[in-house]
Amino acid sequence: MSQSLATPLPAFPAEAFDRLLPWAFAEDEGHGDVTSLATIPENAVGRARLLCKQSGVIAGLPLAERVFRHRGFHPTLALLCREGEAVDAGREVMTLHGPLRAMLVCERILLNFLQRLSGIATVSREYADALGNSTTRLLDTRKTMPGYRALDKYAVAVGGGTNHRMGLFDMVLVKDNHAEACGSVRAAVDKVHASYAGKYTVEAEVRSLAELESLLNAPVDIVLLDNMDDKTLREAVAMARAGAPRLKLEASGNMDLERVRRIRDLGLDYISVGALTHSVKALDISMDIVGEKR
Repeated sequence: MSQSLATPLPAFPAEAFDRLLPWAFAEDEGHGDVTSLATIPENAVGRARLLCKQSGVIAGLPLAERVFRHRGFHPTLALLCREGEAVDAGREVMTLHGPLRAMLVCERILLNFLQRLSGIATVSREYADALGNSTTRLLDTRKTMPGYRALDKYAVAVGGGTNHRMGLFDMVLVKDNHAEACGSVRAAVDKVHASYAGKYTVEAEVRSLAELESLLNAPVDIVLLDNMDDKTLREAVAMARAGAPRLKLEASGNMDLERVRRIRDLGLDYISVGALTHSVKALDISMDIVGEKR
């Protein structure tokens, strides 16, 4: 797993994260942490550590302070790794010193966010590394956890991927259902051009070489080659480079690490992978109280 990032880290989406925090505490804390209230003296302080129990890429460190601050707590935090750093199993991620009740109230919320984002960053780094020195860029999709869109996409970028559109509002993507409703993908693209005439980046999905050919002289910036096998992808790249050299090409569908390695040198501009966010496995991180309890 690569130890460095090819591009600078993105800004942490603090506003989007802060919108989620009230919901996270409401569902977890409710009217109070009844276990800690019964077992931990009110004025007890202590130390805790966050331990990464498997190798991976850490993402979400800027959220730690915000979790505690939201509840009015201000423990001393010491970060022991960098955002976006690939760490080995057994690595301490951060240490905390402060009120024990506060740390236990915030523990699961902190870990839930940090584990998910680190899981996404870890998978994204694996796919980015699979591209090697290719000029093809790794894209994410809109297949994110509802409400977590900005956070999930942030974690992809931390892992070395590139963000595709944020939502339905920031670029045009003509998909198969749009084409079906309009009669063809070319008809849909022409309607987009009539409505916006260059206002948005326009991408269109095709499922065959015939559909691709219909777009070679169309007002479209990117063509998404959807669910094509390797042979058809190779033919599609050759057709586009000969007929419309300016056209950007994205491949999507049935992308795993082995296939990404296999097609990375075909001349594609982008490969998009829904698995970066839609079924990610959280990175195993724990919080342990380690001493100075009173």
